[in-house]
Amino acid sequence: MLDDFLIRAALAGLGLAIAAAPLGCFVAWRRMAYFGDATAHAAILGVALSLALSLPVVVGTLAVVLVMAALVYALSERGLAMDTVLGVLAHSALAFGLVAVTFVPGVRLDLSAYLFGDILAVSKSDLAVIWTGAVAVVALVVWRWQALLTATVSPDLAWASGLDPRRESRILTLALAVVVAVAIKVVGALLVSAMLLIPAAAARPLARSPESMAVIAAGVAVLAALGGLWGAFLFDTPAGPSMVCAAAVIFGGTTLVQRLRG
Repeated sequence: MLDDFLIRAALAGLGLAIAAAPLGCFVAWRRMAYFGDATAHAAILGVALSLALSLPVVVGTLAVVLVMAALVYALSERGLAMDTVLGVLAHSALAFGLVAVTFVPGVRLDLSAYLFGDILAVSKSDLAVIWTGAVAVVALVVWRWQALLTATVSPDLAWASGLDPRRESRILTLALAVVVAVAIKVVGALLVSAMLLIPAAAARPLARSPESMAVIAAGVAVLAALGGLWGAFLFDTPAGPSMVCAAAVIFGGTTLVQRLRG
């Protein structure tokens, strides 16, 4: 069954959807959209590192994304404006990554596969990596859900409850790094943040609690992944961008429902 590339692509899309949806809710609640962009753009630099050192792409990507996250926090703690730091680092990491790839000897690759994803070329080993990462992220979020939620609502409340909000931020950053690392094959570095944010934004008008928002976001992400793949097959369009387009259409629909209710 897994010899069918469409089935492998669908399974890869489902894995990404399940992992990205709950994290996307925290990205929306914490207003971390630019942070998601910065870490995702750094993934291209991770690709260059992996090719230069003959490492699996997911290893180099994960390492660079974690370094990027640490750099963002370090610079922001020195008093620099967070939006400025993220803007500079996001575009710089992407540019350095694109340049670095050209210096890797003996490598000729299609950069569009890393920028926009190549889900239709997902292999069985890619599926194993994607689903291992997805299960690990979901388990981590479920384990730390209440602590992450408390730290998101109010750092002061977290301190009063015996929690360290900085530790929860680091846990969230680790989970985001894993999602970015496994998602680069599915939707690419430029569209990872879209699959984090859009399903969560689409779920918000329909949700009545944080938990329901995470569940609805997962449902939206699954529909977007499968609907985008179906649209790509039907209209011969790029699969990764088609998944994001499907998520955007669902977001438009839920926003319209909210307007009609109001």
